[in-house]
Amino acid sequence: MTDPRLADRSVFPDPVYKQTVLAPLFDGAKNHHVEGFRAIDRAHLVMLAETGILNAEQARDIANALDSIDAEVDPANLVYTGEVEDFFFLIEKELKKRLGPDLGGRLHTARSRNDIDHTLFKLGLRERLNLLIGKALALHEALIEAAEREKATLIVAYTHGQPAQPTTFGHYLSAIVEFVGRDIERLLDAYRIVDLSPMGAAAITTTGFPTDRARVAELLGFAGPLQNSYSCIAGVDYITSTYSAIGLMFLHLGRPIQDFQVWTSFEVGQIYVPNSLVQISSIMPQKRNPVPIEHLRHLASQTYGRAQSMLTVMHNTPFTDMNDSEGETQSMGYAAFDSAGRVLDLMAALVAQIRIDPGRVASNIRRSCITITELADSLVRREGLSFREGHEIAAAVAKAVVAMNGDLVSDGYSPFTAAFEQATGRASSLDEPTFAELVSPEYFVAVRTRFGGPAPEPLDAAIAGYRQTASNLAARLHKLMSNQLAASHMLTTRFDALKGMA
Repeated sequence: MTDPRLADRSVFPDPVYKQTVLAPLFDGAKNHHVEGFRAIDRAHLVMLAETGILNAEQARDIANALDSIDAEVDPANLVYTGEVEDFFFLIEKELKKRLGPDLGGRLHTARSRNDIDHTLFKLGLRERLNLLIGKALALHEALIEAAEREKATLIVAYTHGQPAQPTTFGHYLSAIVEFVGRDIERLLDAYRIVDLSPMGAAAITTTGFPTDRARVAELLGFAGPLQNSYSCIAGVDYITSTYSAIGLMFLHLGRPIQDFQVWTSFEVGQIYVPNSLVQISSIMPQKRNPVPIEHLRHLASQTYGRAQSMLTVMHNTPFTDMNDSEGETQSMGYAAFDSAGRVLDLMAALVAQIRIDPGRVASNIRRSCITITELADSLVRREGLSFREGHEIAAAVAKAVVAMNGDLVSDGYSPFTAAFEQATGRASSLDEPTFAELVSPEYFVAVRTRFGGPAPEPLDAAIAGYRQTASNLAARLHKLMSNQLAASHMLTTRFDALKGMA
């Protein structure tokens, strides 16, 4: 049998492989990673010059050639031809065209596409995390402002889809503030892993050349180099941690979005959405459709699904450098950032503009007797009953008021006195004005002064704490971005200096 290697007359690339794999990868690189390639080439060149791996003349000529490539080659207009394997080899081809094969190939000393690729992907994630966390901080701030504005605004709180107790809209929004803050923390925790440079790992095991990995990390604005060189090219936890954090944020945001959808329904109606965020029916003139909330819901779900798909792609892959985690997968993940940003922007705008309809809230409170829990509590404190006794009396009162389609405040006293006497064998000490106060929604909120409650004291303290948390989170992002900006200036200065070296 003839050795197939001796009979092989095929030429790379196969046209189908070119169309289905190489061209999309090339387009992904030119669309997403051009600036990353430029930064990596420059930082690596500066390091090669500073360590003496390249001499001053070599570094100068390569630096000037890189500048000429930038001036003469417009990535946006490139069409993949198959003449080179990928975008990396295109740049190397351009270098060799200007400098010759020897000097043109020296920029690649002590590095590999393996460490370049993962550094590119980290730079891409870092840029997108900067933007996404900034948008999340803006939503966090909008929620805090709304919580402050609405801290005394009564609403009906629901459990199991049913009216449960009165609270304030500010108290409800504060609960969202808390988990959004925690979700931003998770994004920043993921950022810590993204913010470590793989450059210098080369293919797997670093190199015998006297490279300075910490210097390249510094010039690229990373917090430092990722230590283990195998982890640099095999570890994907910078991907999984990022998309896990994104997935959780939008899973969590989907829940209050669903509440907003229900609360704007005609039957509940406790949230009023202004005209600027309402669309009309093409046939039913009476309808006000708050469809931005629907868009929030499906875009949050799309974001969650896209984030989860990234984790699915990483599942059961080998612990090595592999295409599963690279070009096309990274491009797929960027769609999660795109929809995530839209949700955060729209939700911040919505939260700033929606208002509570007090008439609908009052009507829903009246119809549902949701202040009755406080009657049971007050009977324990004022009449010396057990909570179970108080609960049974309160249940009887609520049942009677609902049956008469009445109002607990104005119609509940007579059923109360009857239920109290039947349960205890004595008359209650509560007069009618006191009873009316105890079952009012204002009193219900006012007495809940415990830590985390809706009364003014704990809610004011909570909001002050949220503002401090927001300030701390913003400071962390600002520090990261300031370090990156300073690194970019440093890299430009050092690279420009190379061009004038003799």
